[in-house]
Formats: sequence, C-alpha cells, structure tokens
Amino acid sequence: MLITLFFIIKTELFRNFAPFEKEVLKRMDFKYDVIVIGAGHAGCEAALACARLGLETVIFTVSVDSIALMPCNPNVGGSSKGHLVRELDALGGEMGKNIDKTFIQSKMLNVSKGPAVHSLRAQADKQNYSREMRKTLENTDHLTIKQAEVCEILADYDEASGQQIIKGVKIYNGGIYKCKAVVLCTGTYLNARCLCGESITYTGPNGLQAATHLTDSLKALGIEMQRFKTGTPARMDKRSIDFSKMEEQFGDERVVPFSFSTDPESVQIDQVSCWLTYTNEKTHEIIRNNLDRSPIYAGIIEGTGPRYCPSIEDKVVKFADKNRHQVFIEPEGLYTNEMYVGGMSSSLPEDVQIQMYRTVPGLEHCKIVRNAYAIEYDCIKPDQLYPSLAFKKFDGLYSGGQFNGSSGYEEAAVQGFVAGVNAARYVQKKEPVVIDRSQGYIGVLIDDLVTKENREPYRMMTSRSEYRLLLRQDNADLRLRKIGYEIGLITQEQYDYVVQKENLIEEEVNRLQSLKIGANKKTQEFLERHNSASLKTGTYMSELMCRPELSYEILAELDEDRPILPADVIEQVNINIKYDGYIKRQQKQVEQFKKIENKKIPVDIDYDDIGSLRLEARQKLTKYRPLSVGQASRISGVSPADISVLLIYLETYYKSGKIHF
Repeated sequence: MLITLFFIIKTELFRNFAPFEKEVLKRMDFKYDVIVIGAGHAGCEAALACARLGLETVIFTVSVDSIALMPCNPNVGGSSKGHLVRELDALGGEMGKNIDKTFIQSKMLNVSKGPAVHSLRAQADKQNYSREMRKTLENTDHLTIKQAEVCEILADYDEASGQQIIKGVKIYNGGIYKCKAVVLCTGTYLNARCLCGESITYTGPNGLQAATHLTDSLKALGIEMQRFKTGTPARMDKRSIDFSKMEEQFGDERVVPFSFSTDPESVQIDQVSCWLTYTNEKTHEIIRNNLDRSPIYAGIIEGTGPRYCPSIEDKVVKFADKNRHQVFIEPEGLYTNEMYVGGMSSSLPEDVQIQMYRTVPGLEHCKIVRNAYAIEYDCIKPDQLYPSLAFKKFDGLYSGGQFNGSSGYEEAAVQGFVAGVNAARYVQKKEPVVIDRSQGYIGVLIDDLVTKENREPYRMMTSRSEYRLLLRQDNADLRLRKIGYEIGLITQEQYDYVVQKENLIEEEVNRLQSLKIGANKKTQEFLERHNSASLKTGTYMSELMCRPELSYEILAELDEDRPILPADVIEQVNINIKYDGYIKRQQKQVEQFKKIENKKIPVDIDYDDIGSLRLEARQKLTKYRPLSVGQASRISGVSPADISVLLIYLETYYKSGKIHF
C-alpha cells in the first residue's frame, strides 16, 4: 500500500514538474559568436582559430574525453600529409605544435627522392596528444568546452536573399545556444555504426557515443548527405609479439620539428622503435575463405570506403597477384602495451581475425586487445560548399573535416582551421580567406573536394598537386606565414623572422650566382676528392652547387668569405639553386594559372543563357556555381571547349560593362 502511494505521489510530482521543466529549458538560452560541433582534429582547430581571433566560441563534443582523439593510426604526417601539417602551422594552427610536444618517434619520408616529396611523419603518444590538445583548449581565452549532443541546427529562411540564416543550435536536453555562425566538424560520429563480422554496434569510434539526431535536422534544412565508411586494425598486447621475426624501424638521428615555432633542440629525444613484417599466402587464404563473413563483401556495409587505405580483405581481393603485404607494428604510446597493426584493417569476425593475424611472422602467439572493425557514418556531399568551406545556401554555416567526405587527421585539421577562420571572418564582416592550388596543399585539398565528384573518402597525395615542386614542406612558412599574419594568428615576431629569412635567402643566392670559382689547383684537388668532374675554365659557385654530388655545405672549403646562416636558410639556398630551372618553369605555370583563376564569374549567372555550352556543362556549372573560370575548368564534365565558350560569353559581358574581371 505504502509503495503504491509512493509511486502515485512521484508520478504527480513529475507531472507537475513537466511545465516547469519546459520553462527552465526556455531560459537555457546562451549566446555565442561561433559554435563548433565536434572536438576532433577539425573541431579543435576551428574552435582555437575563432577564439584566438577574439570571438566567443563554444565547442560541443559527445565526450570531453574524446577531444583530439586518434581513433585509428597513432601518427601525424606522412606523404603529403606532413605538408598539410606544416602549412597549418605556418598559418597559425595547433596540430604541428601539439605533435612536437607528444611524439615518440619522428622520420622524414622519401629522403632518397627530390625535396618535393619529402614529408615528415611522427608517431604520437595517443593519450598525451589528446591530453595536451585538451589542455590547450581549456586554457584558451574566449573558448568554452561543452559536453552535449547537438541535435538541431536553428536557421531562418530569408526570402529576399533566398538563404538560410543561422541562428543557433539545440542540444538533446532542449537547451538553446544562439550564435552568429556554426562550424560542423562531426567527423565519423553521425549515425555511426561499427561492424565486426556479424556483430554490429551503434557507436562512434572506440565505442564512444554516436550522434544520432543531427542528420535529420541537416536533411530538413536541405543539406544532401551521403554514407561513407572507414576502418581500423586490431591492437595487440606487446608482450605477445615476437619482434625478433620483424624488421626494426628507427626514427631519424636528427629530428626535424613540425612547427616552425618549435626549438629544434627541444625535440631531440630518445625515440621508440616501430616494426615491419608481412602477410603471406596462408594469411590470404584464410581471408579468401571467409569473405562471406566480411560485412564489406556480404553487402551489410552501405557506405563507400577509402580507395587509398583499403582493408586487408580489399587488398587480398583487388591485388590478388601480390603474395604479401606490409604490416607495420607501431606503439600506441608510452602509457600502454597496445600495438597498432598498420596495414591490416578489417571487419572480419573475431575468430577469423585471430586466425589471420597469427599467420603473420612475429604474431603467431598474439593476443588481441581491441578487435579490428569497420565504421559507417553520415557525411555531406562537399559540392554544397564554397572554397571558403561555407555552405552555398546558408549564411553563417561552415563545415570541416571528415564530415566533408575526406579521410585522415591532417586533412581534417586543415579544413577545420579554414572553416573556423572563415566563420570568424563572417562574424567580423570580413572577406573569406581562400588558399588556392598554387599556394598550398590545403588549397589543392579543398579545391578537389568542392569541384570534383568525390564518391569515396578523399585522401591527400603529393601526386594531386600540379605545383608540388613549389609547394614543398620545407618552405611552408615562406608561402603562408604572411596569410596567417593577415588573418591575425601569426605574431609580429614570427612574421618578421620570415621576412628576414626571405631576405637572407635572396642575398645568399645572388652572392653564389655572382661568386666566381677559378680552375686553379686548389679547386681541381677539391673536385677530385669529391668525385666531381674537373673544371676546364672558371665557373660560378652556383653552377658547382647544381652538381648532384656537391652541396652548399660541402663547398664551404672553396667559399672562405661566406656568411654564417641559420640551417633553415641554408636548406632553402640549396634547393633554390639546385632546382632553379624546374622552379622557374613551375612559376611560369602558376602565372598562367593565376590569369584564369582571377577571371571571376558572377554568382547569379544563368548558364542556360549560354546557348553554345553543352547540356552536361550547363548542368554541372549550375550545380557547382564556380566562383572563377579556373574553378570551372576543374569541374568534371566541363571540357576545355566549354571553358572557351564561357570565356567568350564573359568577355562580351565585360565589354558591355555589366561585369568586370
């Protein structure tokens, strides 16, 4: 009787409280300049950029323990990705500084090749990386961290402009957060589900809570969504691995920092080793015999996976002629015995995983700490974005990271930064900042996303950049520091150093080009010692530097009056002289690129008025709404002939005075 009475009273209390609760929620009305949704690598860079520019910013995450989480590989950088991180640092981003604080091994890749493809890669201590980034966010003025799931984007339709105007967001408990701009950086969390064989769990990466409500709100606003997938390999107990059967992989003897602001001496630390082994035919046989149990091949997975980071199942099927594949065993950090099995991501069931892993030399007795799995998630079709990463049909809505249909921590971080900067500039009523293809890999990445039909997660590669000899990782500060300074995220001191560096490089190159070296006995003996052809007549020091066996440092013996210069200046002098002809050729190509890139297209142009355009070209140009003729030329389905027609049409308008280039 008493129990029944208790429940009656409790029910009545809650019934009476319900209206009160609604009233309380109405009062949960917070105001910010910018709201960032998601605290992964994109969200962190977006939020930091906005806050550092003086805007009141709140960053939402489903878990504060997942800030800057590295749910897959434990490294930052790599081929072309290292370029992105250094460019981000040059502009004023945080990723480079953070990995310099938390790396456990560092290596410059492709050093046997030309400087265009040299790329820095560092193994991170995962927990330390996340912890340090969180500390940075927590100690940044104007920045608030909030653990909550955003379930709705609030916007009003403006009939005059035909645009949706961002007003704020609603979180799951009903709270309203008003703002002037929103940056979407949801990563792989939207409607995420993880698959391991027949087992499906509706969670985000590493078992974290998925975000299950925001997709419906985005669709209701008219945003086109798509379904992508990615995956991660198993983590092994280090104690169960026989490293004697593997090839040890060491870091560089002299570590190069990612950040141009990091003191090089501070990163000369004792490094941990990684290990290399290989799959074999027995491994492949087990995989082939169990393909029907793989969600990828059983038709359970809906999303499209990354072409350039395939699962081990894909490798075995699509590269059937290969009798082995590389497997990298990498430490997750100094805090744990977990080892990352790079190159063997999978969605096969646990019993098959243990069988296949144990066929790999060194893994015969391995113990799996975390199973490999595939993850599916919602993301947008990036053709809805301008190169500023603003949505075309919205005022105040921006997007960055894997949510834009890309893959990788580095790609995410640079997009988050650009989206955050431009959200801040929108609030400040300033023109957006756009990095073009001739200025950086960031420009290549974003341009490819917004102009090409990306049917799979986009991955950055050096081969995607047509000006890669100019866009080297070593000169990112020379290319982009000025832009970072103009944005307001690079200090006067940092900018002044780059200006001084440019002057020193120019002066030294000019000196070497005018310094004559005689064909005397001293010179001939020097050349003979260094296995270099003797001189018949005198030459210039710059000509000697062009010889592959000689360098600026080696030639110091013949250059007694040379000035004392910093190592980074010497590096640029070496490259600029050795590759002078190639660099000048690309600079001319960039000049031609700029000419067509600077030919702007009116945003309200009606392509149906251009009768000579092919139907496909009209459809594609109407869909993508390119801002320049250069951007139009990179849209698939728009031919050079279409561009010629477009140029003639625009020239007619130019002469009529209606528009101006």
